[in-house]
Amino acid sequence: MNDADEGVTRWRRVADRIRASIADGSVSDQLPPETELAERYAVNRHTVRRAIQSLAAEGLLRSERGRGTFVNAPAPRLAYPVGLRTRFSENVTAQGQRPAGRLIRSETVRADQALAALLNCPLGAALARLDTLSVASGLPLSVSTGYFPADRFPNIVRDYAETGSITEALRRHGLPDYRRLETRITAERVHPVDAEHLDLPPDSIVLVSSAVDVDAEDRPVQAMRSRFPADRMELVFRL
Repeated sequence: MNDADEGVTRWRRVADRIRASIADGSVSDQLPPETELAERYAVNRHTVRRAIQSLAAEGLLRSERGRGTFVNAPAPRLAYPVGLRTRFSENVTAQGQRPAGRLIRSETVRADQALAALLNCPLGAALARLDTLSVASGLPLSVSTGYFPADRFPNIVRDYAETGSITEALRRHGLPDYRRLETRITAERVHPVDAEHLDLPPDSIVLVSSAVDVDAEDRPVQAMRSRFPADRMELVFRL
């Protein structure tokens, strides 16, 4: 790691520790002075200032001239239920928001070993890949990458582009309902391309949901990887 990389790592580490202090309530209103933070985290003031600028770009902090740096009250997160029937449009509509979906890109790919196992299809089988953006009342809430068996859903790209809904696109293929088989949740820093689509600062954290949906006969319908802004979404698991 060169000196420049170490500098980036250092201010990101400080930003993460300040963010954690806000999350656990250790800091609830005003940040201590930069000199105190620099001593606490064993860094120079420039590193602290860069960390604060990053958190201000996220909307977590605000600086007031002559007064200091303050914590912004967090915007309420949208509660997103995850269960046997996870439907973006239904979840968003139930909370008084207007759902919409947009196709970012699409292509036909071949199933690698991981996708073949998830979708129970032959290695190298043709899959339709859809990258989509989901919004609620104009606010970007997720970027998803979905894979569908191309022979079973030959018009999935066109139907999604026309409806903005995976559920409606599948219904056009004669699939009236489907359910969630599994969901795995992780977290990571946002990819630069996703940050642009989600209108996020480059150092934001996203929740990552990797899921498989199946039909009534337990045949896999789609394998999907969705990225949610951690400060906008709250995933709620209902059994």
